[in-house]
Amino acid sequence: MNILMITAHPNPQSFNAHIFKQVRENLDKSHNLEVLDLYAEGFNPVLHFDNSHRRRDLASDPETAKYRDLVTWADQFIFIFPIWWSGMPAVLKGFMDRVFVAGFAYHNTKTGLKGHLNGKAWIITTHNTPAFITLFAQDYGKVLKNQILKACGISSVTISQITGVEKISDQKRQKALDKIVQKAKNL
Repeated sequence: MNILMITAHPNPQSFNAHIFKQVRENLDKSHNLEVLDLYAEGFNPVLHFDNSHRRRDLASDPETAKYRDLVTWADQFIFIFPIWWSGMPAVLKGFMDRVFVAGFAYHNTKTGLKGHLNGKAWIITTHNTPAFITLFAQDYGKVLKNQILKACGISSVTISQITGVEKISDQKRQKALDKIVQKAKNL
């Protein structure tokens, strides 16, 4: 299986970085793995339009060609990121805005969007919000799952959350990480 891991955290010593490392180390070695660390990569999340940068041309933008190639190549996506202000980091949102675009990831129909991508996705998030609040909250990974990935044709999407990260004990944090590691081993 071709796996594309996408991570978005600016601190290479963060708990998210530790999760990323553990998932990467515990994936079956028979998989083909590509890694995309949006901060380390220096990905420019800014979407801009002018006379030479038109929205309808995003699907052929040379700046994002290598990312479109990775997305097309992948059978399985693994996203690892923190939730800030109830949503994904700006660099990841900008990545989605610039890469998962009309004419590439989907096209518009009279009744909605028709996705061009396929495969599966696993979204791993961390945040400080208590778990029960995420049941009612609008994002916490759900926008990426429901409004972006599913709309683009990636219909098998699961979310793993580690909640209350700054307040939970190291033991609870490790227990949550162990569950994620086990899932990684079973991919």
